[in-house]
Order: sequence, then C-alpha cells, then structure tokens
Amino acid sequence: MVISLIVVGLMGLFFGIFLTIIYLKFKVEENPLYNQIYSLLPKANCGGCGFAGCSGFAESLIEGKVTPDKCVLIEANSLEEICNILGILKKEKVRKIAKVCCYGGINAKKKFEYKGIKTCFALSTIFDSNFECIYGCVGYGDCIKVCPVKAIEMGENEIPIISSEKCIGCGKCVEICPKKIIKLIPKEKEIYIACSSNDRGALVIKICQSGCIGCGRCVKICPKNAIIIENNLAIIDYEKCDFCKKCVEECPRKIIFTSELSLLHA
Repeated sequence: MVISLIVVGLMGLFFGIFLTIIYLKFKVEENPLYNQIYSLLPKANCGGCGFAGCSGFAESLIEGKVTPDKCVLIEANSLEEICNILGILKKEKVRKIAKVCCYGGINAKKKFEYKGIKTCFALSTIFDSNFECIYGCVGYGDCIKVCPVKAIEMGENEIPIISSEKCIGCGKCVEICPKKIIKLIPKEKEIYIACSSNDRGALVIKICQSGCIGCGRCVKICPKNAIIIENNLAIIDYEKCDFCKKCVEECPRKIIFTSELSLLHA
C-alpha cells in the first residue's frame, strides 16, 4: 500500500515537472497591447466585424489586418484611444443601419404559391422568385433569423421591417439575403429607395403597386444632384445627399422612405 502511494506520488511529481517544462518551452508570449485594446472593445461578440468575437478582432487589430472602425459597436472615444495605441490615424466612424430596399410583398403579383421549404434561400435557389418581379423580397425572413440583436420583424406588408434603433449595422442580414436587396445606409442620412427592380416602368406598373418606375422626378427635385436613374431604378449618392427629404414628397409611387415613414408603413 505504502509503495503504491509512493509510486503514484512520484508519477504525479514527474508529470507535473514535465508539463511545466513543456509549458515554459512552448508558451506564447501575449502581446502587451492586447489587454489595452481588448478593454476598449464593446465585448458584445456580435460578429459584425467579421470575426467570431472581440478577442479575435483585438488580435487582428494588433497584426494590422483590420482598422478599429470595422467594429460596429465601438464608441468614438474608444476608437480614438485604440488609434493612439496603435499609432494610426483616427478614422471617423460612420454608423450604418440596414434597410430592406423593397416594398412589394402583398403589393406585388405572385406567379404561384410556393409550397416548399419556407426559407428565402430555398425558394430563390429553386425558382428564383414566386413573384412576377424577380428582384423583390420573397418574404420568408432568413434575415430575421440571423439578426443578433432581434432588430428585424415581419411587417404587415409581408416585408421585413428593420428597427433603426436596434440595428447595429453588422451586415449579417445583408449577407444572408439571396436577392441582395438589404443595404447598409448611413444612420445620419436615413433615407432609401424601397425598391430594387431593374424592370422598365411599364412592366413595374403591371406587376407591383409600389415599385420604382424610373420616372426621374426625384432626380429633378434633388438640389444636390444626389440621385440618378440607373438600370431603370433611382439610386441615392449618400455623399452628396443633405437629407432635405424633397424626393420623399415628390415620389409618385411613395417608396422613398425615412425612418418615420418606415414605421408608418410597417
């Protein structure tokens, strides 16, 4: 019995010494900047930066693979401090939010009733769309499922509605949307065209009550020349836009929305 205890004790001592030597030999020295930078990050681990968590983002910052403004939740003072620590020029952070650039839903004509797997990806892969407009939202809410902050819900129009207050601009909904109709826009200029159709106006009128017909009235009324018609669709240049909202009033189809109008039409 005594001999067994001695043997077990010696084995424990041996393995303890062995593991300590291995640890000291292969230990990776932690960069002293890591703790400083990590402490300034929001630690939400939302994935909006493209990394699994804030830890991976901090390491990539130190390695120079990304810039601090890629963090969607970082505060302005933290952004400045991290730039100072890394010795890089401060980048102004522009908060962005996601918006669904479609207002079809129950306003658009369907080609058929879809009976398959109820996901946007499945429907779009097999049929492209079950609506006459092939560019619009198919309404099965894949974007709702991936939103990490529950900022998206299905509207009465059968089009997802994104809360401007909750949205953190992580872009997960943008990536998941098979129709590529969810766009990130500047929060301070929250105005967007709720349509993504490239069809000609005459066809749009036949298949959707709320599609852009490319009439150009918004282009003419814009005092900053911030809107153009491209592929039969109005496009806003946010660098030129001064958020005067004249285009909202001028649009005959009433599909240029601000946050207030989005709530009214939800």
